[in-house]
Amino acid sequence: MPKIPVMQAVVEVLASEGVDVVYGCPGAAILPFYAALEQSSLNHLIVRHEEGATHMADGWARTTGNVGVAVGTSGPAGTNMITGLYTAQADSVPILCITGQAVSTKLHQEAFQAVDIVEIAKPVTKWAVQVKEAAQAPWIFREAFRVARSGRPGPVLIDLPLDVQKQEIEWDGAIDAPLPVESVAPHLPRVERALDMLLAAERPLLLAGGGVIGGEASGVLREVAELLGVPVQITLMGKGCLPEDHELFAGMAGIQTSQRWANALFLESDFVLALGARFGDRHTGDLSVYRGDRKFVHVDVDPLQIGRVFGPDLGVVSDTKLFLEALLAAARRREARRSWPRWVARIAELRTELPRRDDFDTVPIKAPRVFREINEFYGPETYFVTAIGLYQIWSGQFQRAHLPRHYQVCGQAGPLGWEIPAAIGVRTAKPDAEVVAVVGDYSFQFLVEELAVAAQYDVPFVLIMLNNEYLGLIRQAETGYNMNYQVDIHYDEYGTDNVKIMQAYGCTGRRVTEPSEITDALAWARKEADRTSRPVLVEIMIDRAANASMGSALNTVVEFEPVS
Repeated sequence: MPKIPVMQAVVEVLASEGVDVVYGCPGAAILPFYAALEQSSLNHLIVRHEEGATHMADGWARTTGNVGVAVGTSGPAGTNMITGLYTAQADSVPILCITGQAVSTKLHQEAFQAVDIVEIAKPVTKWAVQVKEAAQAPWIFREAFRVARSGRPGPVLIDLPLDVQKQEIEWDGAIDAPLPVESVAPHLPRVERALDMLLAAERPLLLAGGGVIGGEASGVLREVAELLGVPVQITLMGKGCLPEDHELFAGMAGIQTSQRWANALFLESDFVLALGARFGDRHTGDLSVYRGDRKFVHVDVDPLQIGRVFGPDLGVVSDTKLFLEALLAAARRREARRSWPRWVARIAELRTELPRRDDFDTVPIKAPRVFREINEFYGPETYFVTAIGLYQIWSGQFQRAHLPRHYQVCGQAGPLGWEIPAAIGVRTAKPDAEVVAVVGDYSFQFLVEELAVAAQYDVPFVLIMLNNEYLGLIRQAETGYNMNYQVDIHYDEYGTDNVKIMQAYGCTGRRVTEPSEITDALAWARKEADRTSRPVLVEIMIDRAANASMGSALNTVVEFEPVS
């Protein structure tokens, strides 16, 4: 077997695992890896901050379903990646972070930029490991991809001491292949019991979480729903798994990202079949209200998720797709033809009875109007990313999504700044797609330096900013404490001049102050992104003190704007 540089073997493994782009920042302790990368067919984007690299890998992974890769050197490069690892872990996104490390013999001597990144990363990864023997490196990388993809997907970190990177090993990539990933099939008696419970219900719901998207189960979910005539609700992470204009689409319940009519429908239900959903607190709110007298079946690939928030009436450990396929087969075998026409009709009734307005024409602009314009302007094939804040809550309430993996949000961790690097990851995964990032004025500035990456590598996308010159979500939360403290970021005329920031990075932007200007600005941004092959900003100045609908329970959500 031929002898080759160990990092050449590692790069060959990355390519054979389906990786075509790596996001990272070189440094002295990772240069042997970069030497191998230079000789490979893989693309590389040099980031301006290692956290940005992790979020780019995250966006790429959410779009492709494969494992995204971020690279950094030793010391602070690894610690800068922790937020991205946590985000990927929280949302079940498979990414691989590769860090350089000081030489093995110096790790106990507090060498320059030597930190025990493996121990630091363990709480926010599925696996964190340091390669101690060069001959193990390709096998550790193979195992990293298997671990990242298996069960509940998630992040892995591999730490590479400099002396290990410089060695040669015997390796022949021509006779190597990815390690198999075992699927988790459901125990069939539990599938039958779940079907019994579903058919016995009077007002059942299917609840689709992020596990439906990640498990590639959207198609079979629709088959099950249409065969049995069961309404489908989604969580924020499940947005896009069923077209929102489908007659069985029953909206999103929750205490923030939700619709009034969807909450009402959920509260009328008597049975919930939850698929790949973790019952996050901003979905459930007060558990006594959420649970009520209804029965729950919880399907999840991770057995430790079942019963974590509350004990369901039935738990099923399974990939969402395999469970739904088994449920569909059982329903067909038993010729189950139960239908709930009155219950399905209730969806349309409640949508009519309990709307939220989005047609405001006042100045300053109301946020719901922005999402009305977004829904009307962009088609179903558009990819959207958004992060955390009032703008994300408004997006969840008003923005429509019709295809899986086309609406991406950092759900549980909620790191500010996620949108720009995530959009870069999405666009590099889908070079011909239209990509739009919905951002807030504060989040925009957290990782704004990554605009330089998009400009340097000709990665176009549109940024739609809702600018209230406030930390809006925290300002709203502070009202419960009777204060408005350190959340106002307004100064001069518009505060930070975000259009000039775009120009400083070689990009373009436009500020909008009138509702009638929004559509023209979106059309301009689309053409400008195509013309320049760079990001384009549409900055929309919205009502500074507007609040988003929210509450502590599904039946106590407060409406702060006129609803009709």
